Amino acid sequence: MVIHANDDHVFHNPVEDFVHTYEDDPYTPVTPRAPINRTHEVVILGGGWSGIMAGVALKRAGIDDFCNIDHAGDFGGVWYWNRYPGLQCDNDAYCYFPMLEEMNYMPSKKFTEGYEILAYAQSICKKYGLYDNALFHTLVNTLRWDDASKHWLLGSKQGDQIRARHLIVANGLLNIPKLPGIPGIHEFKGHLFHSARWDYEYTGGSQREPVLDKLHDKRVAIVGTGATAVQLVPYLGRYAKHFYVLQRTPSCVDTRRNSETDPDWVKTLKPGWQEARRQNFHRGANERYLPGEPDLIVDIWTEVNRHLSDEFNAEDHYPDLQEYAERRDLMDLRVMERLRRRVDAIVKDPQTAEKLKPYYRYQCKRPTSNDHYYETFNRPNVTLVDVSETQGVERLTERGFIANGEEYPIDCMIFASGYEVTSDLNRRWGFKAFTGRNGFSMYDNWAGGYKTFHGVMTHGFPNLYLIGLNQGGLNSTLTANFEAQARHIAHIIDQAKQRGGVATVEPTREAQDAYVQHIRDTEIDRTEWIRECTPGYFNNEGKPDVDEHGNEKYRFYLGEVYGPGWDAFMKLLADWRNEGTLPGLKLE
Repeated sequence: MVIHANDDHVFHNPVEDFVHTYEDDPYTPVTPRAPINRTHEVVILGGGWSGIMAGVALKRAGIDDFCNIDHAGDFGGVWYWNRYPGLQCDNDAYCYFPMLEEMNYMPSKKFTEGYEILAYAQSICKKYGLYDNALFHTLVNTLRWDDASKHWLLGSKQGDQIRARHLIVANGLLNIPKLPGIPGIHEFKGHLFHSARWDYEYTGGSQREPVLDKLHDKRVAIVGTGATAVQLVPYLGRYAKHFYVLQRTPSCVDTRRNSETDPDWVKTLKPGWQEARRQNFHRGANERYLPGEPDLIVDIWTEVNRHLSDEFNAEDHYPDLQEYAERRDLMDLRVMERLRRRVDAIVKDPQTAEKLKPYYRYQCKRPTSNDHYYETFNRPNVTLVDVSETQGVERLTERGFIANGEEYPIDCMIFASGYEVTSDLNRRWGFKAFTGRNGFSMYDNWAGGYKTFHGVMTHGFPNLYLIGLNQGGLNSTLTANFEAQARHIAHIIDQAKQRGGVATVEPTREAQDAYVQHIRDTEIDRTEWIRECTPGYFNNEGKPDVDEHGNEKYRFYLGEVYGPGWDAFMKLLADWRNEGTLPGLKLE
């Protein structure tokens, strides 16, 4: 959504106004329609990867009476909304794309363009018939459990009345763009927009042909130097008359080494190759390789564990967890030092190079890679503005922005400031009301911390299922998380249906409490690591670790990851399903 700061109606409260205006869809025309009144066995809120995987899992379970609802004009989630120049998958596409073998598809590159990801996601929806009942350009704003009818009642901004026996909330982790609360933002007379709603009408070019030729006479600034900005900066630096990069904390940026998919390599792949690759990537990125296991990925995500594994194999010694953690810290320092040396080798101005060096532990910020990011700072029309001392831009004026006491005149400011991932649930989800039994609010239910059973259900909210990072396993391939959760949810719904006469499924309080305690008893204590990280979504942007009730706020992003690891969590769920009686759930 484009924000015009000189429109008087926009910036009375710029942050809140943007939350409302992001609902507009610049890509697909809205077709006027009458309010809808209908009932489904299952409603899935969301049309991104989590919602798509939920639909696929229901279809596989033989459940056809469902619909996906999304405020976008089509399926795709973040890949529908994000269409900025240079957008690519920033980790291994052969892992990230789900269902490659089933779809008989192979990504064109290791790091594939965003438009290819969008097209692939929509091809899955077409194959599985997810378009049949889908509702797009529909913004659900109330969710209410009705005990009399044993249904969820959904209301929308469009006036719809939709009833669902079962409700799957799959509204995504990155669904509301975050606009920095910069003082004076309402005074700026230039052009503003968020990277999640790229304005090609202003910049020129298109996603497939990102020639931003309309910027040749424009002074442009970008707020943010995270994963999005790393992809954007080379394009803006190439085309803008002058380009300011406003940096609070530098990213670590390795070489990209992107390559087209080798057809000879594809011919060597055996059935089951994608799951094996995903497992290898997960061990390399966030756990540890098995003795003698090769690194199939070979990029920034796996470098620390790759070097450690090489050392252990050479020593013929695989250490216990304590020794492993100690040696991993040392390897972390070595890899980060290599990345800092890379800055010196590319950036010509020593002062600029020093500001671009990442001084923190690996993965305190999302690791990135780009072959042209650092080179952009050698251009005479590009200025790095360090705003670390003031923790951001001081303010905006009519003509530009103020940083470190100096005013910089600009024509356009772009916010590559990410998404609402650490704000309160009611802000992130945007539902005016979300109530379970006896009108109990979900926001009150989860105040200060998740309370779930298997990370997908919660007591007091019958027939409700949630997909996200909520007290479960964490796979390095995010789509693998969604697939596993969707499969588990579809199993529960199918089992309830097979039992006949079952109207509600809900975890007992005792089962939920036992599960939460098990999660916390087995959780790896990462408190010190999180607190030592630079400001980001892991530590609530460097703000106090606790809310007014003394609860740890960062738990809302990490979701209390299952300590024994991904494979152990998959076994926990599989064993529970195989037991056959849905232990811990109350069926009525």
